[in-house]
Amino acid sequence: MYAVVQVRGVVNTRREIKDTLKMLRLHHINHCVIAPDTPEMLGMIRKVKDFVAYGEISPETLETLIRTRGRLEGNAPLTDEYVREQTEYPGIAELAHAIAEGKATLRDIPGLKPVLRLHPPRKGYKSLKRTYPQGGALGYYGPEINELLYKMR
Repeated sequence: MYAVVQVRGVVNTRREIKDTLKMLRLHHINHCVIAPDTPEMLGMIRKVKDFVAYGEISPETLETLIRTRGRLEGNAPLTDEYVREQTEYPGIAELAHAIAEGKATLRDIPGLKPVLRLHPPRKGYKSLKRTYPQGGALGYYGPEINELLYKMR
């Protein structure tokens, strides 16, 4: 599973990039989606790599994000009781582990919004014009995306 966070805005950007971000459901800066590890999804992510930060998400980080930033329709927070009533999982922790392993998706929870609206990272981004290996905030993070997501919780 990949976590994809939009880092840059799309003003004066090619239509192709804007359409790909729209297909990924990334409409605003600091929005995050959980994407499966498929060739089609990875191709879309690589096309917009200069506007997003992405990497493999751990089950613990996914649990923290769903617990703190997961919202139902009407902007109600997601709770263990709601997950217990609507799915076969006993709580958010078990659901997060199932999503990370690929056994479940966020769509399995009725009424859950597919986009996680995050805060800007504490201490800010490094640079919005450089890739992560160059000391910036864009592109592929690998497992280090969990540190960025923890700062944005």
